[in-house]
Amino acid sequence: MFVQKLLWSQILILLGSSVESFVVAGGSKRNVVLHETAASTNSVLYPAYEIEKLPMRIGHGFDIHRMAPIAEAGQPIVIAGVQITHTPDQKWVDVEGKYADSPGAIFPTELGVVAHSDGDVVYHSIVDAILGALTLPDIGQVFPDTDARWKGCDSSKFMEEAYRIMNEYGYSLGNVDVTLILERPKVASFKPAMKENIVRLLHTTPGRVNIKARTHERVDSVGELRSLACHVVLTLVRND
Repeated sequence: MFVQKLLWSQILILLGSSVESFVVAGGSKRNVVLHETAASTNSVLYPAYEIEKLPMRIGHGFDIHRMAPIAEAGQPIVIAGVQITHTPDQKWVDVEGKYADSPGAIFPTELGVVAHSDGDVVYHSIVDAILGALTLPDIGQVFPDTDARWKGCDSSKFMEEAYRIMNEYGYSLGNVDVTLILERPKVASFKPAMKENIVRLLHTTPGRVNIKARTHERVDSVGELRSLACHVVLTLVRND
């Protein structure tokens, strides 16, 4: 069935079609929504090998993005769909001496995220974890940063696609545990809105979503406010 599905997906790509469903072996109907990603990613999302219907699958996701003064980054910090507003006196370490008096000096500034899309490390990590749990390629292959379509893209679109893929393979979210790592700005007051967004996009309940945040004790680029990172562990459970 999966081989036939792959062949059909390749035919649909060649035809440039937007067909919503097709019949697989045995006469059953499978819904296939060909979104913006179709032509370049459909084949990698439907591999030739069988993705067995295990009762539970575990996925891990990781993402990291550079932070820089907002004028250089060109966009704000967005985490789990929430814009992290903050005062313009964050102690960013200017390792190259581009803005401060000397290399390695502190430069007080408002921060932004340097990224091809909106640089949402939480959404990117969750998407990567879902794809990994299903033994599919990573987010960089599905939504490559060389593709102009994803420039400045709202990463909720990636979450919607990840949910669609998970659901099509017959799985729902078991639970997700997010660990956000950044020195500043502080995000405690934003966490409820972050959780609400994740619950909504993954069509789940608050009791299945957890968000933790920690600093990096002033160590390396994260501790110097030059980057932020995220780890995600989640489980997918089979729909009965």
